[in-house]
Amino acid sequence: MRILTVEDEPKFAEHVMQALVEIGFVVDLARDGIVGKHMALEGSYDLMLLDVMLPGIDGFGVLQAVREKKDFPIILLTARDTVEDRVKGLQMGADDYVVKPFALPELLARVQALLRRGHVQDLTVMQLGDLQLDLVRHRATRSGRRLDLSAQDFKLLALFLHRQGQVLSRTILAEQVWDINFDCDSNVVDVAVRRLRQKIDDPFPVKLLHTVRGAGYVMETRIIDSG
Repeated sequence: MRILTVEDEPKFAEHVMQALVEIGFVVDLARDGIVGKHMALEGSYDLMLLDVMLPGIDGFGVLQAVREKKDFPIILLTARDTVEDRVKGLQMGADDYVVKPFALPELLARVQALLRRGHVQDLTVMQLGDLQLDLVRHRATRSGRRLDLSAQDFKLLALFLHRQGQVLSRTILAEQVWDINFDCDSNVVDVAVRRLRQKIDDPFPVKLLHTVRGAGYVMETRIIDSG
């Protein structure tokens, strides 16, 4: 199978290509959006890894041009993990979205999963247990009940669900949700998390959003030992 990688960071591209070649893929590389667009439209590929921040034409421009003519799987690679970027990419036709930095085994697993399926699952709906978040419809439900979330609640919940099982520090939350540097004297993150918890956890017996003392917060299902 042949994969097109469109990436302008040489060392990063080299590591990704080497990992793909080692597990049996044929890999072509484009170092800017203009060349990447041409190769994607003129060549024959089973999958494309597409960086968002590219010289010439950015990844969204390449994605739009390719989707007008071709339908092979495309994974966006980006250093930005905002809900807006994720929704934009998915709405434009991306099949998956991987945030840098990431572990190569995770990327390889996503590549293989897409190729095994032949196409995509609906990545616009995020879920944990009975909690669902629809990124396109901007709608959240738990146990079938609609949740009344503000725009900030929505962004915070999307980040937690995207990284479910990972402990997120207050610094990470401040940078990703508010795009600010975290001030240790500020309680803005704690207040926002407490407000979100009141909406998604307090009315329900099973709690999903947990505090990790001294580290931050994590969203995950936990088995309660009743005996």
